[in-house]
Amino acid sequence: MTSSLVCGVERSILGQPWRWRGTAAGGGDGDPRADELVDQLLMARGVARAELGRHRSPTIRDFMPDPSLFRDMDTAAERLALAVMAGEPVTVFGDYDVDGATSAALLVRLLRGLGADPGVYIPDRLMEGYGPSGEALVRIAKGGARLIVTVDCGAQAFEALDMAHAAGVDVIVVDHHKCASRLPVAAALVNPNRLDECDAAAAHGHLAAVGVCFLLGAALLRVLRRRGFFEGREEPRLIDLLDLVALGTVADVAQLRGLNRAFVTQGLKVMAGRRNTGLAALAEAARLTRAPTCADLGFALGPRINAGGRVGKANLGVRLLATEDPDEAAAIAAELDRLNEERRAIEAAVCEAAEAQCKSQSERAVALVAGEGWHPGVIGIVAGRLKERLGRPAIVVAVGEDGLGKGSGRSISGVDLGAAVLAAKDSGLLVAGGGHAMAAGLTVAADRIGELAAFLDERLAADVARSREDRALLVDAVVAPGGVCPSLCDALDAGGPYGAGWAAPRVVAGPVRLVKADTVGNGHLRLIVAGDDGRRVKAIAFRMADGALGQALLACPPHRKLWIAGRVKRDEWGDRVAAELHLEDAAFAD
Repeated sequence: MTSSLVCGVERSILGQPWRWRGTAAGGGDGDPRADELVDQLLMARGVARAELGRHRSPTIRDFMPDPSLFRDMDTAAERLALAVMAGEPVTVFGDYDVDGATSAALLVRLLRGLGADPGVYIPDRLMEGYGPSGEALVRIAKGGARLIVTVDCGAQAFEALDMAHAAGVDVIVVDHHKCASRLPVAAALVNPNRLDECDAAAAHGHLAAVGVCFLLGAALLRVLRRRGFFEGREEPRLIDLLDLVALGTVADVAQLRGLNRAFVTQGLKVMAGRRNTGLAALAEAARLTRAPTCADLGFALGPRINAGGRVGKANLGVRLLATEDPDEAAAIAAELDRLNEERRAIEAAVCEAAEAQCKSQSERAVALVAGEGWHPGVIGIVAGRLKERLGRPAIVVAVGEDGLGKGSGRSISGVDLGAAVLAAKDSGLLVAGGGHAMAAGLTVAADRIGELAAFLDERLAADVARSREDRALLVDAVVAPGGVCPSLCDALDAGGPYGAGWAAPRVVAGPVRLVKADTVGNGHLRLIVAGDDGRRVKAIAFRMADGALGQALLACPPHRKLWIAGRVKRDEWGDRVAAELHLEDAAFAD
């Protein structure tokens, strides 16, 4: 298959072939035309040529399905509309991560706009764990709630929902996690991943919970409109809540395809207007002065909201996102910023211990590490770090004093970790467990962690091997060194937003020679390279100075020609806007 190789690279410095993600763009002798490059980027990500128009600027109108397509959606909307019109007490029961916080905040803000005053309940990660407990639901019912809406949780809460039903309170479940063949008792269960969903609805199984909540919001407004609720009353603008949808979608690493891409594209526009008091305060705490990007949602705003649920108070995120009080927002944002710094320190310690354990697990298909005293609030982040470093699924388990381990896992493309965890639960290996293809959570007895590791290895070994055999660096364009410039950044950005399922473009530049290579910061490799025409390019490889790539380039003689591959980013340091390459791999060109 040498015809699909980029620049003839069959084995790079990191030992992988370079292949085209789609049709080749550019030929190494200058910039591809910007409009042609955008179309190539879209088609390389699965867009048919006839669909290019609506994918260049994705809108909600073009991608949003009729909410009634989903099972129980109309039932849920009717029940919620009844509560709004009758003034029934409603409580939104959320989760402590960003998707849970944004989902809860979206419904709270919408219900307030309809004249309701909903309560909010977010379980404590350490004391209560994930999802609704029967005790919590019954307690909420005794407090006066007639209707509870669980968001980003509930799909597997059989016992809890049985207790709520016995207590006489209606529960609507709005979730996106994997469902079992049997569903819990609920007034309505809206989830595109129900096994009994029609194909058209199941095609939206990649939605985050906040996206499903947005669809429920649209269905609710339609019911109220039909009943004349807005005669003499202003209808809330659901579109103004897209900033929350964008944040939850990106932070939950939902695939940015179809409707999700429209959610994020339009949500970033709403967020740029800083209409949400809490989000505006959080952006200020994160020192974001420009309009936020997709990367900012995942790496600046999302982690700060998560910090509340991980190492602080679980309800800080939803309180921030739902408040209209600037002083309260500023105080919560500052607290979340502080907690995020605390979380970083805890994460670093757990990550170091987890990486040490992984050294003895080179034969495992799934890395599974466990430790007593590890903070449960950071295990998901550490699992993600291990997955990236090892190139295989990883599960990190924090073992408590009660002998139970709380685990969080992250997977690689082509390996459905959520289904494997559900299978382990069904086989009796787990106390609890669930998730989706790329992420899962579980509770396991400490003395059964070894059995779980063996079960997952046997079940997933073939999928992991197949995924890793297909490993290659996928490239979108080849440019001459002078082509790494701000206008190329603009052209590449036009194919976004980028994230999970919609990979950021990767560009190859060259051939070049090394002018300078040195180590900076915390193990980063900094390069200056030049083409035959003397045009120079700055490049940096983060945390790679001590690895194979860094050592090879530090030892590379200046006369050897190279191809360099990575992401083109704006370099806004100082007054002059330039571009640089965030290096991911390199290959010798001679």
